[in-house]
Amino acid sequence: MEIITTFFSDPNIEIYLKLFTALCLGMSLGIERAIIGKTAGMRTYGLVTMGSALFVIIGVIAGGGGVLGSDANIQSLHFAGQIITGIGFLGAGLIFIKGDSISGVTTAASIWVSAGIGMAIGYGLYTLAVVATLFAIFVFTVLWHLENRVKALAHLEATTKEE
Repeated sequence: MEIITTFFSDPNIEIYLKLFTALCLGMSLGIERAIIGKTAGMRTYGLVTMGSALFVIIGVIAGGGGVLGSDANIQSLHFAGQIITGIGFLGAGLIFIKGDSISGVTTAASIWVSAGIGMAIGYGLYTLAVVATLFAIFVFTVLWHLENRVKALAHLEATTKEE
């Protein structure tokens, strides 16, 4: 019981909650990807989102802390810029070309978005992070169904014209 009391009285509780929130939001993105059988799932998205939050938090602390918009947080943007570059490299490794087909572009883009969500959490922009997560889930689900219907209609029209 003492461990729990110590944890919740720790002055760094906000940092721990930021990491946990980032992990949960990232995992929520990864659920859909795991369900449809993509290689990057809950663990990948959770780690990318939490890692991005962690690096932003480190940047803010290393810059001297402070509130959003302060000189300390402006200095932390160097960390944020490196996150964007690193995630771009990770995303590029997820894109595969097989013959005339390209796969993994949506996964790469969504990994990039999950890093942005983690960065938002790191800076304490919780509402922005939650809204971005909901929008990404909307893209994964609703737009996926809409895109498949449009493709089916296009294929039906192409087949009808050939006859």
